[in-house]
Amino acid sequence: MARLAKWMLRAGGWRLLGQPPALDKYLVVFYPHTSNWDFVLGILAGWGLGLDVTFLGKHTLFQGPLGPLMRALGGHPVRREERSNMVEQVAQLVRSRERIVLALAPEGTRKRAEAWKSGFYYIAREAHLPVVPAFLDARTRTVGLGPPLYLTGDVQADMAVLRDFYADKQALRPEGAGPVVLR
Repeated sequence: MARLAKWMLRAGGWRLLGQPPALDKYLVVFYPHTSNWDFVLGILAGWGLGLDVTFLGKHTLFQGPLGPLMRALGGHPVRREERSNMVEQVAQLVRSRERIVLALAPEGTRKRAEAWKSGFYYIAREAHLPVVPAFLDARTRTVGLGPPLYLTGDVQADMAVLRDFYADKQALRPEGAGPVVLR
């Protein structure tokens, strides 16, 4: 699957950068997420890097004919509008597995968000996961992974590291990319 995914990326004019960390468990934050194509490129990048990714997605993506496909791709539905103990539920999912690469888009939407949802940060802290920034850069036509970030608990400092990492990355729809800040 890795060879096919790399070929598909190259055929589309994209380059795959970075290597997965030699870790059993980590949380991947994918930014910027402004188009449905981001998902396709992200899945291909994951396969190209040999990753077995579990991703969190809006529950409606798992209904109807798309449901089985989304689950087969590694999807785990979440209800974004409900206030629940999602952080603890996802942390429990992580703890229940020996190996997991958990991926999510911290903006929580393809529309412009003025801040990232904080769930990824608290999931990573609760489950003791390093955060690995994944990116798409339309300007350079690259997609890939950056180095792991071990969260310190200083939200401002940790977000500054992510903001610096993503500073030169351009979305497929640049007007849809919001700032790298937490709510």
